[in-house]
Amino acid sequence: MRARTRYFVPLAMAAALTAACGESGSSGTGGAADGSAAGGDAQASGEACAPVAGDQLVVLEDDQQLQNADNIIPAVNAAAAEANPALLETLNSISAVLTTDDLIEMNAAVDVQRQAVDEVAAAYVTEQGLDSGVSGGSGSIVVGAADFTESQVLATVYADVLTAAGFDASVQTVGNRELYLPALQRGEIQAFPEYLATVTEFIEGDDATEVASGDVEATVEALTPLAEGYGLVFGEPAEAADQNAFAVTQEFADQVGVTTLSELADACGDGSLVLGGPGECPTRPACQPGLEETYGLDFASFEEYDAGGPLTKAAIQQGEVSIGLVFSSDGALAQQ
Repeated sequence: MRARTRYFVPLAMAAALTAACGESGSSGTGGAADGSAAGGDAQASGEACAPVAGDQLVVLEDDQQLQNADNIIPAVNAAAAEANPALLETLNSISAVLTTDDLIEMNAAVDVQRQAVDEVAAAYVTEQGLDSGVSGGSGSIVVGAADFTESQVLATVYADVLTAAGFDASVQTVGNRELYLPALQRGEIQAFPEYLATVTEFIEGDDATEVASGDVEATVEALTPLAEGYGLVFGEPAEAADQNAFAVTQEFADQVGVTTLSELADACGDGSLVLGGPGECPTRPACQPGLEETYGLDFASFEEYDAGGPLTKAAIQQGEVSIGLVFSSDGALAQQ
């Protein structure tokens, strides 16, 4: 749900998810902890797309681009990029292989399996062969990171590959975008793993307009001149994206026969879907109104939980809601 900036911040959520698995929805209207009230009764009444409990969550493809394209993209200080072209070339080699599934697996390794960030990043670099075929780097490079798992892992991957290319690279946690983008602009840090649509809207800065979209190429085109005026350059966007998404249980997807939101709309025209998410979802254009207007979905009800967090995910798993808002690269989506 992005109107201007990244509306929800990715968090390390797996431990909380485990703790929350026995809780009902925060609205007080969720089903029983085992999902029998919401899922069982609705299924007995013959409703086609009532909730179906299950352990494995799967994201339905946003095939009509309701969400803005928040693909991972290297952000680099313009002076540093000009001084050493190998900087962007090296970071672009990471974008060329990085997928959303990779993000999910690395987030799960840290948040669920409790592996160290540097170990997870090093293993990924080795597995992908990113430490070979890169060269030309020299001098010190500080890669900035925000204070959540995914940013820490990506920054460490960036630093490891830059080191392999000949740079003396390190990672520095800077904080939120209001702090790290000015630091990048000033050259206090030289590189940062950013989110395409969110950083585009942040730099553009006008709440009355939205220049980012679900189209990756169009959003990069909008970002490029904005970045030049900000003293930054951006590399190639990866396939990997961390954006708002809508998940169901694997059991629901198999039963209804859906993999995309368009297929969900075709299969669930009887109004039996129950949607779960944060309290603002019914009024945010990229949440319930967008699902209704873009896809033609019709909901029986909305249940209030948290913003892509453990309560929403537990509600989907327990059969309290048919579909809920999550983050597309959440470690909880890792195949079990």
